[in-house]
Amino acid sequence: MADSTETVKKTIEQATATAKVQGEQFKAQAEQLQAKGTQALREGVEKTSATMAELSAQSKQNLEALTASATAAQKGAEALSAQVVSYSKTSWENGVAAAQTISQARSIQELIELQTNFAKSAMETYLSEVTKMTETLTGSVKDSFKPINERVTASVEKFQAAR
Repeated sequence: MADSTETVKKTIEQATATAKVQGEQFKAQAEQLQAKGTQALREGVEKTSATMAELSAQSKQNLEALTASATAAQKGAEALSAQVVSYSKTSWENGVAAAQTISQARSIQELIELQTNFAKSAMETYLSEVTKMTETLTGSVKDSFKPINERVTASVEKFQAAR
């Protein structure tokens, strides 16, 4: 019976030793798994933070571009408005002066000549002013879209580089 007690004792000691070794191995694997999980979580949080910071910077740049565009459009509208007011004032003054001159005509021939000269001068001035206003409007539109176009170009380049 001493042999069987000895055998049971050895079996229990071996089972305990095996369980202890397996427990140590399980503990080591669990610690490795936890370390890898923690590292993966940390990397994920860092990538998310970097992405959020980048999105925030992009949003800020987009807002700045829209503000610059609106400012350029406002300046263009102000310039165009000033040109219209100036032309209207000058046109009115020229029309009044022409009416005074025409009213002093001494003959039909002189009246027709003064009226023709005034009409020709008024048309030339009008065409000149329309050309200036068109240039102002075109420049304003270009200036207004420039910041937005730059942002779109930068975004497209960034997306292409990310591919």
